[in-house]
Amino acid sequence: QVQLIESGGGLVQAGGSLRLSCAASGRTFGNNAMGWFRQTPGKEREFVATIRWISGSTSYAESVKGRFTISRDNAKNTLYLQMNSLRPEDTAVYYCAASLKWMDIPTMEVEYDYWGQGTQVTVSS
Repeated sequence: QVQLIESGGGLVQAGGSLRLSCAASGRTFGNNAMGWFRQTPGKEREFVATIRWISGSTSYAESVKGRFTISRDNAKNTLYLQMNSLRPEDTAVYYCAASLKWMDIPTMEVEYDYWGQGTQVTVSS
């Protein structure tokens, strides 16, 4: 079993930056990829970015390309999301997730197996 704990959320003004972290513990063997999703009340959980754990191959939602960067430290079992040029539309609860499934680029919620508790990101105008 994998436990994921996010941190780094907060309140920022539009144009600002935040760096989210997700520490993984427990049995992480077998993880194929990790990713970030976000969700606002009344909306579906939305894919943000993913990274293959070994190769480092990444994929981003179109809405965050050029602004967000996903990365990981394999030795520390830690996932990061650097968010720059934040917009009010980025306001959401951000979740990190781990996928055990054999696929190149998991981008759907159902493709992930473990989830963190979420961290709130609020961007004011």
